[in-house]
Amino acid sequence: VQLVESGGGSVQPGGSLWVSCVASGTTFSFTTMGWYRRAPGKEREVVATIDRDGRTGYADFVKGRFTIFREDAKNTIHMLMKNLEPEDTANYYCNGITSNSIYWGQGTQVTVYW
Repeated sequence: VQLVESGGGSVQPGGSLWVSCVASGTTFSFTTMGWYRRAPGKEREVVATIDRDGRTGYADFVKGRFTIFREDAKNTIHMLMKNLEPEDTANYYCNGITSNSIYWGQGTQVTVYW
């Protein structure tokens, strides 16, 4: 099983970016998928999650700004990030959980600066 992220990039404060994650090598759906991030010098933290029923959860610091979507047929999740702030600068990692395993992507960089 592989999780491959795409998207991200650099943007000025107030801008928007997409990140996407495609799971390959599996024919089953993840019970929960999500996005985590790690900023330089900080611990990894959860950003947003979505379960197989479409229920979502967000960290307080992104509520109202980030939206997570799931495409089960494609084993894919996306996240739209709006009103980005310099504090959102981090490497964003995709996560997928099955009944007995946890998988991680390699990460995609998001940089917010003037």
